[in-house]
Amino acid sequence: MKDRDALRCALLSWYDRQARTLAWRVSPADRREGVRGDPYRVWLSEVMLQQTTVPHATPYFLSFTQRWPTVLDLAAVEDGDLMAAWAGLGYYARARNLLACARAVAAIAFDRQANVVDGNVERVMARLFAVETPVPDAKPQLKALAGDLVTAERPGDWAQALMDLGATVCRPKSPLCDLCPISAWCEGLKTGAPQTYPRKTKKADRPRRYGVAYLLARGDEVALVRRPPKGLLGDMLGLPTSDWRSDPWSDDEAVAVAPAAGDWRDRGAVEHVFTHFSLTLRVFAAEGDGDFVWTPREGLGALPSVFLKAALAGERLL
Repeated sequence: MKDRDALRCALLSWYDRQARTLAWRVSPADRREGVRGDPYRVWLSEVMLQQTTVPHATPYFLSFTQRWPTVLDLAAVEDGDLMAAWAGLGYYARARNLLACARAVAAIAFDRQANVVDGNVERVMARLFAVETPVPDAKPQLKALAGDLVTAERPGDWAQALMDLGATVCRPKSPLCDLCPISAWCEGLKTGAPQTYPRKTKKADRPRRYGVAYLLARGDEVALVRRPPKGLLGDMLGLPTSDWRSDPWSDDEAVAVAPAAGDWRDRGAVEHVFTHFSLTLRVFAAEGDGDFVWTPREGLGALPSVFLKAALAGERLL
C-alpha cells in the first residue's frame, strides 16, 4: 500500500484522541509514560471478548479480577466455581479453556511487534482493501493484509487503535465513514458500498432440536444436576433434561424419562438459540425429592441462560 506511514499516523493520532476507556486497557497517555498492561488482565479480557460485547463482558471481567486477581489465583479455582462465575457469558468452552491454556496477545501485553486480528480488525481490512473473497475463506488474506501494516512503532497502540476503529466507527452496519481517520485510503468506500464488506457466504439454515427440562421442587429448593464435562454447557449446573434430538417429545415420552417420580405437569416451552442450532425446550414441573444438587430458588439466577429461561417458565406456574 502507498502512503502506509501516513495511514498509520492518521489512525494512531485518532486513537490518541478517541481511545475507549476500558477496564483492562492502559491508556495511550499512560503507555507513553512507560506503563504496560498486565498480561493476565489482557489475556482474560481477550478471552471474554470472543463473541461477546464490551458492555456485557465488563462486569464479568471486574468480578473475575476481584475474585482472582492473578493468573495463579485463577489456576487454583475449582472447575465448577469457574463455570458458575462464567454463567450468562455464553460460549462456555472459553471458560474450560481458560484453565488449560493462555492465548498469546503479545502486542497488547508486551508492546511487541505482532499481528493481532479480531473480528473488528478483519472488518477494517476487508473494507480498507475491498476484499471480494467472502469470510471465512478470506480470513488468511485479511490477516496477511493486517500484518503488512504492523511496524515496530507503537505496536500495542496500533492493535488497539484498529480494534477501536472497528468497534466505534467502522461498524458492522452503518459505518461512520465521515468520522473515519483513514477513509482516504479505503477502497471499500470508493465502491460506494463499504457496508457490504466483508463479503459473506450464505449461512445454512440453523437446525432445530427438541428437549425437555424438568423443574423438580422441594419446598423452596430446586433440583439441579452437574452436566458432563464434555459437550455443550459442560461441567455446569443446570436443570435435569432429556436428550436434545431432532424431533419433538410427546407427553408420554417426556414423563417416561423424567429424573424422579412425581406428578409432572407441562408448563409450556421456551426457545433458545445456540451457535449451531436452535432449541425448543418443553418444561415439565413437579414436587419431589431425590439425589440432586438442591439449590434455593433465589440462586437460580446463576444458571446458564437456557436453564434460567426454563426455570422461570416453570416457576411462574408452580
